[in-house]
Amino acid sequence: MADIVDEPALRNKIQVFDDRFHAGELLANRLENYRGREDAYILAIPAGGVQVAFIVARKLGIPLDVAVTRKLHVPWNMEAGFGALSWNGDLFINEPLASQLGLTREEIDRCISIEKEAIRKRLKTFRQERPFPDFKGKAIIVVDDGLASGFSMLATLAAIKRRQAKERTVAVPTASYSAAKLVSPHADRIICLNLRSGPFYAVADAYKLWYDLEDGDVLKLLQQLSTGQRS
Repeated sequence: MADIVDEPALRNKIQVFDDRFHAGELLANRLENYRGREDAYILAIPAGGVQVAFIVARKLGIPLDVAVTRKLHVPWNMEAGFGALSWNGDLFINEPLASQLGLTREEIDRCISIEKEAIRKRLKTFRQERPFPDFKGKAIIVVDDGLASGFSMLATLAAIKRRQAKERTVAVPTASYSAAKLVSPHADRIICLNLRSGPFYAVADAYKLWYDLEDGDVLKLLQQLSTGQRS
């Protein structure tokens, strides 16, 4: 069970970050102990997690790659999800929610097929068929722009475990307490600046400026990382 380390001054507050870049700056400050570690590696969950991780990787001098994990979208509400699927095929379904939504097995299987194809396309776009690096014995920091349900992070951590990572650290600017608690048994540590409880939670509420990123935006950041540019 991982310890959940948050920032008490930011607890249960909204609009605490100017944007994802600002959140990355603050998150990097909490990850200073990884600076100079040759075994450290950052995996960012696209799309929003790449903006945050871009700053963390640049400030700490740690290699960055993308973890192509996809949310299983509710068919009639693409903003909502009922689980997640990793690039390695690790599948997590929020069974109580799927049942509450009345999703049939056929509908669930159709959603999984759609996300498998989306993962295939993103792997080609972001990695150009390059294999993933060897994570065995590495200290992996998984970065996203926030945890709402936590299922995308669960699928990503499962994929990393399968690749025999030595350490699995979750580093996010914001999270719901329920999501952090769900993820906790599957990580070695969780660093979350803005931890929020209560019946309603949205990642976007932690940011003053929030917008969706396209795959092209992610590619641009990945290409810029080696040049030290921000935008």
